[in-house]
Amino acid sequence: MAPAEPLQVSVAYSPRAGEVDEAQLQLARGARLIDAVHASGLLARHPEIDLAVLRTGIWGRAKPHDTPLREHDRVEIYRPLQVDPKEARRLRYRKDRKLRPAR
Repeated sequence: MAPAEPLQVSVAYSPRAGEVDEAQLQLARGARLIDAVHASGLLARHPEIDLAVLRTGIWGRAKPHDTPLREHDRVEIYRPLQVDPKEARRLRYRKDRKLRPAR
């Protein structure tokens, strides 16, 4: 029996708005989300990442560390929100309203 093909996955972390550090990996079949995070090198490049505090997920959906990976999964490490999304929308609306000329 031939050995199983490795999984192709990526791991992404955004240390600040507009910046993404992403690693492409090949992992053994049966690898879990936490295995990908450790293999990615992101923890060494970003010492501020605390996996006990920050949430992780796959393709924008929060998942536990022991989640098995599938081919072409994108593992993500989420940093805390700086501003409540509703408040950010409200502020953008007020700013846009001030910039528009009156009719």
